[in-house]
Amino acid sequence: MSETIHNRIAMLRVERGISRRQLADALGVHYQTVGYLERGEFAPSLYLALRLAQFFGVPVEVIFSIEAFPPLGTPTAPSTTSVAAEGAQP
Repeated sequence: MSETIHNRIAMLRVERGISRRQLADALGVHYQTVGYLERGEFAPSLYLALRLAQFFGVPVEVIFSIEAFPPLGTPTAPSTTSVAAEGAQP
């Protein structure tokens, strides 16, 4: 069993236009720590993971996973509202 922790830190950081140094300053860590986290070379403490989630305003599960995240642009299952709309009679 692999103990790899996958993350979306780089994606969230770039999406918001934040540099590694800015994120590191906000979290109180060295900017190289952010790079290590993004590359999966360092697993964050629970405290740091929660701080990252708080900083980005998302649940921790949005940032970290024990399973690889699907590539961006991967089709997802249709929502129940679109399925219901397709089956509706005009």
